Amino acid sequence: MSLTARLADLGITLPEAPAPAANYVPFVVTGNTVYVSGQISNGPDGLITGRLGEDMDVDAGAAAARTCALSLLAQVRAACDGDLDRLKRVVKLTGFVNSTADFKDQPKVINGASDFMVEALGDVGRHARSAVSAAALPLGVAVEIEGIFEIE
Repeated sequence: MSLTARLADLGITLPEAPAPAANYVPFVVTGNTVYVSGQISNGPDGLITGRLGEDMDVDAGAAAARTCALSLLAQVRAACDGDLDRLKRVVKLTGFVNSTADFKDQPKVINGASDFMVEALGDVGRHARSAVSAAALPLGVAVEIEGIFEIE
């Protein structure tokens, strides 16, 4: 089954690829590798802001991370000229969590993106990963995730 068909079967609709907010490009393709710039937590109602361990719990953080994963795939689709079926592998995700100094569950937050990638893409979505804390993120968002992908 194609990745596009799999997403449709799961009822997943990717957003349009977000435009960059500053002087950078949303992705770079070199050879068979796509490097996607950090995608911030953004849902249907706008930016998902908050600080884990202060005014946001792990479940809300994981949901925010899932929105980052949707944007990452939207960027990969754009990098593949609209053909997401060219995606061969999610190689690595690096997740940044806006959290207090004593918050220790960054991996549980970034699981929102990792679990989504495997749910949506199967084995193609299995990846290496880092999950780190940040004292602050752009625009006060809860989560930012960047990714590396292999395409054909």
